[in-house]
Amino acid sequence: MAEPVRVVVTGAAGQIAYSLLYQLAKGDVFGDQQPLSLHLLDIEPMMGVLNGVVMELQDCALPLLREVIPTADPAVAFKDVDAAFLVGAMPRKEGMERKDLLAANVKIFKAQGQALDQHAKKTVKVLVVGNPANTNSLICSKYAPSIPPANFSAMTRLDQNRAQAQIANRLGVPVNNVSKVTIWGNHSSTQFPDVANATVVTANGETKSVKDAINDQAWLNGDFISTVQKRGAAVIAARKLSSAMSAAKAAADHMKDWWNGTSAESWVSMAVFSDGSYNTPVGIMYSFPVRCSKGQWEIVQGLTIDEFAREKLDLTSKELIEEREEALAVCQD
Repeated sequence: MAEPVRVVVTGAAGQIAYSLLYQLAKGDVFGDQQPLSLHLLDIEPMMGVLNGVVMELQDCALPLLREVIPTADPAVAFKDVDAAFLVGAMPRKEGMERKDLLAANVKIFKAQGQALDQHAKKTVKVLVVGNPANTNSLICSKYAPSIPPANFSAMTRLDQNRAQAQIANRLGVPVNNVSKVTIWGNHSSTQFPDVANATVVTANGETKSVKDAINDQAWLNGDFISTVQKRGAAVIAARKLSSAMSAAKAAADHMKDWWNGTSAESWVSMAVFSDGSYNTPVGIMYSFPVRCSKGQWEIVQGLTIDEFAREKLDLTSKELIEEREEALAVCQD
């Protein structure tokens, strides 16, 4: 059997990690023949809770799980890791301004970037889940200069999954019948869920464009977009807790496709460093449609951007530039 893959999960005592760790350990992400070593990082006050998580992982009796390392030390957590799920972040609290949230998270992701730079493999794939994910990923990369920027990404797969589910529910088909839904921009309420190129296999087995199958442009340009944009807030209002099970599933989906590759016919949404594609600002962490092969991602080119979409892409670009400038202003180096 293959050598174990080393995987770090931060915020490992939290609720997203609680759902994610089981998916990782049973082979959903790296394969059902790939053993792994889990490095679990959290802050010192959470070590008691984390030890309980370790007990549960042991009690799952998962054959692929060779080692579990719980720690509050980033040097231990990031040592020789092949993949990193950066889940832990400062949550936004009532009355907190965005710049205060960014400042708190710059401190966290600066430290984790430095730890990755010093201790992780240079081939490590880094997925930032903790919000504001796009800008946290940008900061993390800034402080890990020895790791290629292309090895950093932020999660918009949850938004993609939400959008696909909305379309599938509207049409009464399984969610995997819907493909080529794209999330552009920031993982925030300015994101643009786009179905201009999306297709669906309808209940009678016919493949159609989502636009034709839905046949309601007002809904697609209105309630569909706002529902996806505000879904996280709706979950919080209902559960009194933020999305956890769905966020963990999306993180697993994101890394699985990045690690193993996507189908040639479709694509997935990942926030990656912009190279200026689709007239987006270079150097921000922006969600694009991407295809993955042999551990590398590539932005899907040549998609038509109409006037409605252009306005949406520019709006989310503006927010990401503002976030980047606010975050860099508190870096102090």
